[in-house]
Amino acid sequence: MLSTVNLTQRYGKRVLFEKINLTLDPGKRYGLIGANGAGKSTFMKILAGEIEPSEGEVQIQPGAKLGVLSQNQFAFEDFTLKDAVLYGNKKLYEAQKEKEKLYMEGDFESDEVNNRLAELEMICADEDPTYESEVKIEKLLTSLGFPVETHNNLMSTLTGGDKVKILLAQVLFLQPDILLLDEPTNNLDMETISWLEEEIKRYEGVVVIISHDRHFLNAVVTHILDLDFKQIREFTGNYDEWYIAANLIKKQSELERSKKLKEKEDLEKFISRFSANASKAKQATSRQKQLEKLDIEEVKISSRRDPSIMFKASREIGNEVLEVNDIHKAYGDNKVLNGVSFKVNKEDKIAIVGGNGVGKTTLVEIIMGNLEPDSGSVKWGQTVTATYFPQNTTEKLDAHEKLYEWIQGHDLKWHIDEIRQCLGRMLFNGEEQEKEVVACSGGEKHRIMLSKMMMDSANFLVMDEPNNHLDLEAIIALGEALHQYQGGVICVTHDRELIDAFANKIIKIKDDGTIDIFEGNYEEYMASLA
Repeated sequence: MLSTVNLTQRYGKRVLFEKINLTLDPGKRYGLIGANGAGKSTFMKILAGEIEPSEGEVQIQPGAKLGVLSQNQFAFEDFTLKDAVLYGNKKLYEAQKEKEKLYMEGDFESDEVNNRLAELEMICADEDPTYESEVKIEKLLTSLGFPVETHNNLMSTLTGGDKVKILLAQVLFLQPDILLLDEPTNNLDMETISWLEEEIKRYEGVVVIISHDRHFLNAVVTHILDLDFKQIREFTGNYDEWYIAANLIKKQSELERSKKLKEKEDLEKFISRFSANASKAKQATSRQKQLEKLDIEEVKISSRRDPSIMFKASREIGNEVLEVNDIHKAYGDNKVLNGVSFKVNKEDKIAIVGGNGVGKTTLVEIIMGNLEPDSGSVKWGQTVTATYFPQNTTEKLDAHEKLYEWIQGHDLKWHIDEIRQCLGRMLFNGEEQEKEVVACSGGEKHRIMLSKMMMDSANFLVMDEPNNHLDLEAIIALGEALHQYQGGVICVTHDRELIDAFANKIIKIKDDGTIDIFEGNYEEYMASLA
């Protein structure tokens, strides 16, 4: 169905991957993993035909339909929701629209118009033989939480998360033979992620997915494509099964290399000791031949690196931490928060969850004093020092300053050596620290913000979707850091593995703007819902 032949991609002297030969089969769902910058998205774009490889080619079975999740949320602003979904089958969309226009404006006495209408009817019949496209679109949209009365609304009226839902519906509507999804869960709420999991598990074609959501990968993929060492290795199983297998292979390689190094050392000692001894000369020569045949592989340097995230509070938090009292907030007629009240205790590490657009970001912005509520109050304890990771971190970090200069600008008392060490723990080497913040990728900007938060030494962390743009290794490290942290945490996230790692209290914002509070971890919370 889909194959790559000697696929190579390089930029100047930098080689992302080389001579990749893969055959991807229908019925298999592949998770493409690798460190930030390893070349996952580049590989996906080559599969999609969006960029040309340096060498090699992609072979797709003739007649196979290719579906690619659009990354541009703003590409369909003037489309209605149902037209944006219909556009997933561009041929059908264009035929239907031209047909509608001809029926509205065409001269039915004209043979040319009538012949063209006949051609368009044939295209529509080929692309939609059961004439159920409208029903399928309606079903997709309603299953994603869009009531029928909203289907003629414009895309420009939607939030970012809801636009992603439409783009998912668009690519699924095509019912392609090959489905390429790059970060499909970004900005999606948990209910939509669960829906998407079920859709993909029913899918019968070839699926290739890039995702930093470990829970999602474990739920849907049957195979892992591991992009590392400039190669792609295929493993059977989900992410956790790959992790076990990959670590076992790594340990076996290290043991084999250690064994060969020991053998090399023993041979060299024997040769050195007896090469001048006439009675042992024959044995020494034999050992020399063994030594020459000994093949000791170089240790390959993996592109996969684990950051060292560590939040340390400069002072212990007191008993009075945070009180949120009867918060109300509306945007026009849209009431987002409706009488939200809760108290944060000393040991609380809270995950805030809820659907897209229910007010999670609004709530943390009010808590941090960046947004005024319509009514209600927020009271912090006197011993609390809070630091904040905003959802729009990638937009906020736009300075023409070097990485360490940007961080030092928040507190001139911070020593430059400490800042550099902190950036180093977040995988920025000396040379990388010299580039401007504005030139960094989304994942790099998130690591810079985490570096700044580590320097803050605050005793309370407020975070809004910090896992977006981070690779799996960084998300796992963040979860462990939040678990070990001796302070308070409020974190908005849809990443279930991250919530599992740190949260001991769940606050869900409901569609009516009220909240449910659950004392316990995420696993217990989900069990209570069941």
